[in-house]
Amino acid sequence: MPLRMKWTIIFLLAVGVLFGARPIGVLAEGPGNNLATAVFSGGCFWGVDAVFKHVKGVSKVVSGYAGGAADTANYETVSTGTTGHAESVQITFDPSKVSYDDLLEVFFLVAHDPTELNRQGPDSGTQYRSSIFYANDEQKKMADDYIAQLNQKQSFSKPIVTKVVPLPGFYPAEAYHQNYLALHPDQPYIVINDLPKLDRLRESLPGLYNQ
Repeated sequence: MPLRMKWTIIFLLAVGVLFGARPIGVLAEGPGNNLATAVFSGGCFWGVDAVFKHVKGVSKVVSGYAGGAADTANYETVSTGTTGHAESVQITFDPSKVSYDDLLEVFFLVAHDPTELNRQGPDSGTQYRSSIFYANDEQKKMADDYIAQLNQKQSFSKPIVTKVVPLPGFYPAEAYHQNYLALHPDQPYIVINDLPKLDRLRESLPGLYNQ
């Protein structure tokens, strides 16, 4: 390497350290990116994942497990309904483009039925329960207030059974569960249970719908 180039590289690295420059990957995940996360459980994560992937301001959705321990956070064990987990989605979003209240609206009015206890559609068991796993006191208050508003308006003919609970940890599901609807749009379960949710999002909340 020519001596001049070598010293130029050294100089640039020194300037980067001096002014706090970090690798791009670190910057993307740093506190200055203004992104936030939400974790919801509303039955089989395939359809919930797909709905939130079509919400404006959402940059990432991961299917996974919340409410139980790390060592049992796998599909085969969670499916026994004995681990305390719920099939969940972790949503990364930009609060300047979509609010947590907006996400709650999508969750309650589109992504699932909050009046079904420990089940959603054809799926039954505590792993399919309706839950909001809050990350901080602000999310808890917003979730509690939103449920109170729905109850006051009598938005549903049956009582809301959604639980608002602290998030002990979120564990991503196996790779074959990720982005499932987009990869298997013709599967009968998806056609019957989940594709109608995308239609409902587009029709009932067009301002939040992202193609």
